[in-house]
Amino acid sequence: MRRLTLILAAAGVALPSIVLAQTAPAPTAQGDVSVTIYNNNLALVQDKRELRLPAGKSKQDFPDVSAQIRPETVTLAAPGATIVEQNFDFDLLTPEALMEKAVGQNVTVVRNGQNLPARVLAYNEGAVVEIGGRIEVLGKDDRVVFPSLPPSLRARPTLSVTLDADAAGPRPATLSYLTYGMGWKSDYVALFDEKAGKIDVQGWLTLTNNSGTTYANANTLLVAGGGGQRGAGSTMVPGTETAGRERIGDFYVYPIPGRVTIAQRQQKQVSFLDVAGAPAAKAYAYRNPWLGRQDQPRSVDTVLRFSSSKDGGLGDALPAGTVRIYMRDARGAPQFIGENNIGHTPMGSRIAIKTGEAFDVKVKAVVQTRERVNSSKWRTTMVYTLTNARPEAAVVELSQGGLDSWWKDSRILEETQASERVNADEALWKVSVPANGEASVTVTFETRY
Repeated sequence: MRRLTLILAAAGVALPSIVLAQTAPAPTAQGDVSVTIYNNNLALVQDKRELRLPAGKSKQDFPDVSAQIRPETVTLAAPGATIVEQNFDFDLLTPEALMEKAVGQNVTVVRNGQNLPARVLAYNEGAVVEIGGRIEVLGKDDRVVFPSLPPSLRARPTLSVTLDADAAGPRPATLSYLTYGMGWKSDYVALFDEKAGKIDVQGWLTLTNNSGTTYANANTLLVAGGGGQRGAGSTMVPGTETAGRERIGDFYVYPIPGRVTIAQRQQKQVSFLDVAGAPAAKAYAYRNPWLGRQDQPRSVDTVLRFSSSKDGGLGDALPAGTVRIYMRDARGAPQFIGENNIGHTPMGSRIAIKTGEAFDVKVKAVVQTRERVNSSKWRTTMVYTLTNARPEAAVVELSQGGLDSWWKDSRILEETQASERVNADEALWKVSVPANGEASVTVTFETRY
């Protein structure tokens, strides 16, 4: 099947250039990093580093932790050392923060090759400075040189920990914490061949990092379980097959092959499902609410049905995500026909996804008669008229809902076509509508309302 590539572009905002007399940023201080990312904007980071500790108490800095770390979740395992105190310094070095800290301080403004002594008076969506007795607003072509770096600003998110070591020397330490700002979702691209009754499906895992930190060469796991979307616009009969995937408790685990660098403000996509020729079928469906009537005919839903079973299906558990469906046109090019969401779907499930509304297949429901039989019974006759402008016959799954919301004693007294009682609240007719023709179903109900 053809794969579609999405290219995301980001645009920056020009600011006055800022120069600080200091060395280039050091490479990452992270060690052997493992990242476990959950569906709900949460991740577990485990960072193994080598520490050199003096005997007794000492302060150790751990730069390059997440900028959205949850400090209360931090644990540090280091043989022969205990934590006395920890602090998270999140006041990061940025052009805006540097200007804010410089208010009231002397700086140098470089303009047209000249170094002009200046004093920063205010910074609020722009810098106001005093130069040679004049009050000016810095322009975008001005450069600002600062004499030093404010001690409260950190170039990178840093966790400071006071440790008490029983002896001096090197030792391994494992830093673990939870962080916000990381998540993942699944997306599915499906190519449906209606004539062959087959579907090709490719599944993508898209992870996003907005935690404020890059995780270099990380061993990465994605965990699917709680926090998935509900699957509005699709229905599922849950399966009972066990997928051959790693699990943690009641969650499925999707490892990313090899080690990857998860850069800050980056989306990374990995394929986890690639199935060709799975059975699938299109269906037409319409559910009428109780006493629902239309002045004008309405389009029926177009539904795509397939399975996640091992035999005759996609053969995997499907994490919640968006399914985008394509069909080939008369020229053989794949064209987008609709999309919808699915919830977490066990292997062996039967899935029905609404892809849109049929242009040529309509239904009109009319309340023909309605009378009160006694104090607790009503008799209602409904007429459903279905039309089909397609050059081939269509079968419409017509259902009437709202029959029994409480009492569960509604009955069908008469019907022009046999129905199937899906449940106490719903009856279903599979109506064959001829090509370029119409069909109708007349039903008399006895209900409490």
